[in-house]
Amino acid sequence: MFKKISILALSLSLFSSCVSKKIYTDLEDKYADLKKEHRQLSEDNQSLSEANNKLENDLAKLQKAYNDALAQRDQLTTELAASTKNLENLKASYAALEENSSTAIAANSKKNRELLAQLEAKEQALAAENDRLNKLQKELESRSKRVAELENVIATKDAAMTKLKDAISKALTNFEGKGLTVEQRDGKVYISMENKLLFNSGSWAVGAEGRQAVEQLGSVLAENPDIAILIEGHTDNVPYKGNAQLSGNWDLSTKRATAIVNILRENASINPENLTAAGRGEYAPIASNETAEGKAKNRRIEVILTPKLDEISKLLNEI
Repeated sequence: MFKKISILALSLSLFSSCVSKKIYTDLEDKYADLKKEHRQLSEDNQSLSEANNKLENDLAKLQKAYNDALAQRDQLTTELAASTKNLENLKASYAALEENSSTAIAANSKKNRELLAQLEAKEQALAAENDRLNKLQKELESRSKRVAELENVIATKDAAMTKLKDAISKALTNFEGKGLTVEQRDGKVYISMENKLLFNSGSWAVGAEGRQAVEQLGSVLAENPDIAILIEGHTDNVPYKGNAQLSGNWDLSTKRATAIVNILRENASINPENLTAAGRGEYAPIASNETAEGKAKNRRIEVILTPKLDEISKLLNEI
């Protein structure tokens, strides 16, 4: 990542010597937004990690309850065996006393009845504990299965995003070194396009080379209907005064993002419901706007591809 940033910085330095300051500062916006998006995605990843930790804690609690039930069942089994043995001993004593004393026989009969009652109570307690143990075991197996399904879905989506990133990189090979980069971070794919590839200074009309890049990107996205596509436009904090049609930087960034969306919509295979245009204006910098270099990094267009998480949300609600 730092190598890419260094190359970008060198490119900006060389590029700034032959183009206007507006375009140069537009390029600086890209780096600031990438950095902020990285922070946001790190927070999203932390949220997913916390959800996964909670599931693991729940499984641990179920496992402990299951182990405790096993221990209690074993204790009841031991007590039952001891009571059974004691009963057998009493029966033997009863047989011996029966020959000698009717009084002893009566006493032993009473004691036998008490022991039989205790034995029956312990058998009932053991049966109830076995039922509880079976329910805990089924619940543990059910939750374990759902966690395994969740992990499998996440792994499958990560693999799909990696495949998508590779396909995009291959499709846009001709634009490497022309202000376009493709990265995968925290389960998402980021396509960054510098303004020099897409727009003239102060304009939101996409140039021929930029249109070609967006159309090639669209050909890959058309084959991935389960991907949410967010297009973000960014500027530095220098007030925009180039066109009376625009109210400022926010308006400019929105129009540029919308211009990219409109090109993608020309591909009939892309579902418009998957497309979102967002103008971030100057409010999502990835570098300081106090320097020309920082301003250049803050000016950028980003296409952010995110897998749809409906299946993951459903599994989380079932656990």
